[in-house]
Amino acid sequence: MRGDLGDRLGRPLKDLRISVTDRCNFRCRYCMPREVFGKDFPFLERGGIMSFEEIDRFAGIFIDLGVEKIRLTGGEPLLRKNLPDLISMLSMRGVEIAMTTNGVLLPRYAPALSAAGLDRVTVSLDAIDESTFASITDSGHTVASVMAGIEAAESVGLGPIKINTVVKKNSNEDEILDLVERFSNRDIAIRFIEYMDVGTTNGWSMEEVVTAEEIRSIIGVDEQITPDKKSDVAKRYRLSKGGEVGVISSVTEPFCGDCTRARLSADGRLFTCLFSSKGVDLLTMMRAGSTDKELAKAIETTWSNREDRYSEIRSEQANTPNRIEMSYIGG
Repeated sequence: MRGDLGDRLGRPLKDLRISVTDRCNFRCRYCMPREVFGKDFPFLERGGIMSFEEIDRFAGIFIDLGVEKIRLTGGEPLLRKNLPDLISMLSMRGVEIAMTTNGVLLPRYAPALSAAGLDRVTVSLDAIDESTFASITDSGHTVASVMAGIEAAESVGLGPIKINTVVKKNSNEDEILDLVERFSNRDIAIRFIEYMDVGTTNGWSMEEVVTAEEIRSIIGVDEQITPDKKSDVAKRYRLSKGGEVGVISSVTEPFCGDCTRARLSADGRLFTCLFSSKGVDLLTMMRAGSTDKELAKAIETTWSNREDRYSEIRSEQANTPNRIEMSYIGG
C-alpha cells in the first residue's frame, strides 16, 4: 500500500467511484431528460465498456495508491448484466464496496448482491408522493417499487441504507418533511442534495436551487453531528424526535477542500471532479498493453496535478461548456 497520494491542494486519493454503465431505466428531469436521452441517444457500445476483469484490475491499482472505498454507480448499475460477479471479484480486495441505485431492481438482485460481498447501498428517491415521483422520474416505475427495493436491501443486510433526495424548487421541496417522517424512525439515513449544475442538458438555474439553509429551516434542525470523516460530503443533523438527516450542499456551501474522490467512467476514463469536462483515457492504455506500474503512474500524475474546486469558484465558471453528464460519470 503506497497510500496518501496527494493533489496540489493536499487532498489524498481515498475514494473511487466506478460507473459500470451509462444507461438508466429512469429519465429524471435533472439528470437524463427524455428529449435528450431518447431512443436515438448514442450510448456507449458494449465493446467500449470496461469488462469486469478490467474494472477489477483498475481497482487493485487504485487501492495500491491509497483508495479505501469503492462505490459502483451508473447510470443505473443494476442494468449491468451479472453485476454480482463483479462484486465478488472486488470483495476480495479488502475495501468497502458500496453501490448507488434507484432501487427498483433490488427485489430481484439484493440477495445475490449481498452474497457476493456488497457492503451497503444508497437508494435515490426524490419523492414519496406517486404523482410527484412520476413527474420527476418520467419512468413508468413507482414509489412502491423503490420501497420494495429498500426493504429487500434491508432484509439481506445491505445497510446502513442511505436515501439520496435531490431537491429542486417547485418540484419536490414539499416532499422533504414527508420523507423525513417516513425514514427517520428506521435505521436509514436520508440525505437531501442541492440541485446541481452537473452536465449541460438539464437546464440548471440557480433560481431552482433549494439551498441547504432552506432545507434545514424546513426540517427544523439545529444540532450538527460531528462527521465520521473530514471528507464526508453530507452535514448530519440530529432530529428532536430521534434519528438524523443529512444535507449535501455543493452549491451554496461547497466542500471541495475535503474532496478525496476520483471517478472512473464506464469506458475507463479517469475524472478528478464531478464537474469535469474531460477525462484521462486509462482503458485504451490498458488494452494497448500498459503494465500496472505504467497505469499507476498515469493515475499518480493525474491526481498529483489535480486542483479542481469547481463548486468553490462556480460563479466564475457557470458557463463552462461540455461538462460531463452525471449519467455518464456517476453521481
